[in-house]
Amino acid sequence: MGIFVLLGCQEKKEPMKTYDLFVGTYTDGDSKGIYKFQFNPSAGTLDSMQLMAELVNPSFLAISVDKKNLYAVQETADFDSLGGGVTSFALVNNKLELLNSKGTGGAHPCHVALSDNGQLAASNYTGGNLAIFDLASDGSLADRQVLDHKTADTLIVPHVHKAHFNEDELFVADLGLDAVKRYNKQPYGWVAAHQASINMEKGVGPRHFTFNQNRTFLYIINELNSSITVLKRDDEGSYNEIETQSTLAEGFEGESFCADIHLSEDGKFLYGSNRGENTIVVFAVDQDNGKLTTIGRTSVNGDWPRNFTMDPSGNYLLVANQRSNNITVYNRDVEKGTLTFLNEMKMGSPVCLVFK
Repeated sequence: MGIFVLLGCQEKKEPMKTYDLFVGTYTDGDSKGIYKFQFNPSAGTLDSMQLMAELVNPSFLAISVDKKNLYAVQETADFDSLGGGVTSFALVNNKLELLNSKGTGGAHPCHVALSDNGQLAASNYTGGNLAIFDLASDGSLADRQVLDHKTADTLIVPHVHKAHFNEDELFVADLGLDAVKRYNKQPYGWVAAHQASINMEKGVGPRHFTFNQNRTFLYIINELNSSITVLKRDDEGSYNEIETQSTLAEGFEGESFCADIHLSEDGKFLYGSNRGENTIVVFAVDQDNGKLTTIGRTSVNGDWPRNFTMDPSGNYLLVANQRSNNITVYNRDVEKGTLTFLNEMKMGSPVCLVFK
């Protein structure tokens, strides 16, 4: 009797896809600059921490759309005689190669944004102004224009906190002026737009903001009174407030200050970070009128959440907890918007998280 042996053909396993996560930090403790992790979207884990560049207080980062360049602020007051700095890197063979650094014309730059047509904006918090750089073909920093937010009223101190390019328009949140300024691009530089200032209630402190996909709605997170303001664009292109919602749990009595805000890619859920309550608040977004309904809030399992981000798959949300020196990872239910804590990675003073 013959014996037949069936040899099974094993399929070759594809290598597991991972994402590069770059982390900006404050360097007055254990951290030394810009770090990189590998994020595994199958397990929702971070590993392989590397110091990519030694830099003073690279508290906010941005990566170009073509993934060829990374930019970092130097949030200091003494990069040069005028204040802080910004540094450009080339991303080459999984390394950061320094291109150049330039002064931002104001103290403590805390945010950096990129346009689609070769410009960079650095927001000077203490300086109260905005530096706009042209970018050379290799991504290095070139000529600079400075937009000053100082007013005739010396009792009002501007604190520029975030800029965002929309085609030929620029939106700039100023926490000190309680306003979002708008600029249009002209051949000779940036000038005030027709709605030059979206004025907010005094004392709210607009910090960061985001738009829905077609820019009908604008969502502003307010640091000082822990709220999110929803605005709608009218037929003339001006934005007008339609509602403001608290980010804090009813009955919360401690001090808390908002930080960051993000919409899910499908526009159905809005997230904000609370420093003090130490939570990520979750809202459902009405797709017709833009209004918000609170779903709940999730502990950040740390202290003082700053920037947070969603991974490229949209299945995870990661939070940089500055004071507890950890990055926490959450599974995100894409149907319900809710968050479930998975794990944490310890590191010194993480502030900004950017996926490549």
